[in-house]
Amino acid sequence: MEAAQPADRVPADPTPPDGRPPVPPAAADAPTGSAPGGGAATTAGGGPEPALVGGDPEPVPVAGDPGPTPVAGDGSPGRAATVRPGRPERPRSERSPKDMALSLLVLLVPIALLLAFYRGFLGGEQPTTVDAAPAYEQARAANVFPVTEPSGLGDGWRTVSASFRTVDDGANLRVGYLTPEGRGAQLVQSNVPPQRLIPAELTAEGQPQGPADLGGANWQRYTGRGNEQALVLLEPGRTVIVVGDARDNELRELAGALR
Repeated sequence: MEAAQPADRVPADPTPPDGRPPVPPAAADAPTGSAPGGGAATTAGGGPEPALVGGDPEPVPVAGDPGPTPVAGDGSPGRAATVRPGRPERPRSERSPKDMALSLLVLLVPIALLLAFYRGFLGGEQPTTVDAAPAYEQARAANVFPVTEPSGLGDGWRTVSASFRTVDDGANLRVGYLTPEGRGAQLVQSNVPPQRLIPAELTAEGQPQGPADLGGANWQRYTGRGNEQALVLLEPGRTVIVVGDARDNELRELAGALR
């Protein structure tokens, strides 16, 4: 018959509850957080207790916990650097002023070449000349007033318009010229009464300024619209007007060339 066991005696092979592994008797007497024989302490779940570094315990990962948020540039091994959210940076132009100047030059060179070709070979900006002969022929065929035509004008004179039209109280022959100095002049011959024709051609501002000596003919100098001036010849059944912004000597040359 065995001797009675003390009530506080620990069984030699205690069986822990919940299927946990047996705990040696020495472990029961060891202080919390230390292992017998200087070994690593274990947690309640049987795993090693996290080591202490610098006195601070390393946090134990818990299921479902994403862990500490990585910080950009912290240099920790095994941690990916992330960028903290902030305002998006504005995209900077990668083209320098030199690049933009070169691009503009590339566009301007073809335009300059086309403009030079247009002016040099196609006669760009040159006035379109016309043949006034058909208009003079129509006026002579109508036989409503005597028709005269300039003769002996220099090569610098160019005819840019010519027309003959009948109106309610007569007919008008108009021939436009470009003078050697690049100014405009117009020759008008009409059988419309002068009191209606002159205000219509020179506006109400047209006023006589005195006679003009042109080979003995009775020409009169008139003011015109704006900076224009005019020479007017009054004849029975016909009025001749030479008007434009051309110089006085060019208007006189045109009027004196009528034959």
